[in-house]
Amino acid sequence: MTEKEPLVFIIDDDASVRRSLERLFKSVGLKVEIFASAREFLKRERPDGPSCIVLDVRMPGLSGFDLQDTLAEANFRVPIIFLTGHGNIPLSVRAMKAGAMDFIEKPFEDQVLLEAVQRGLEKDRQFRLKEAEVDEIKRRMETLTAREYEVFTHVIRGKLNKQVAYDLGIVEKTIKVHRAQVMRKMRADSLADLIRMAGKAGIDVPVE
Repeated sequence: MTEKEPLVFIIDDDASVRRSLERLFKSVGLKVEIFASAREFLKRERPDGPSCIVLDVRMPGLSGFDLQDTLAEANFRVPIIFLTGHGNIPLSVRAMKAGAMDFIEKPFEDQVLLEAVQRGLEKDRQFRLKEAEVDEIKRRMETLTAREYEVFTHVIRGKLNKQVAYDLGIVEKTIKVHRAQVMRKMRADSLADLIRMAGKAGIDVPVE
């Protein structure tokens, strides 16, 4: 599957700042979309490729922090780089604690911002790769029958076939068949591989 082109969102109420940032990012080959307000940005559909937001802290209506909070509540995870002409330590601490990628004071060096944006895009790229892997694991789990899933949940806890057979009240030979099906459907090469998949899918895997 071909990866979507990275996208940088610029959100700033100052038209001259928007134009300046747009020229900067386009000069290094980045795709850009600009917005004059946080509310305008919220009307846009979520991007389906790596992205990050370059966001002014102080804007009329919804501030940069308001937008950050709104996106977090909507579980819209996207790296945010704050720009501010009123930087101070409490503001930067608030932004970073809420998950901001960076907090840059104006005026800034172009290279500093470009490097921050590249880090943001790479972070989102890696997040999307992990998310896609988890989705694939869950898709494979959905192909298991109810009995195969039962066997799966016992096997990932380190139980032997005879222990699983005893727990489920069926013969060990049948457990072997189900276990083989689980390994095949999950495309697992080993028990360790199966346990790793379960962990990534958010299944608690205590060893008994």
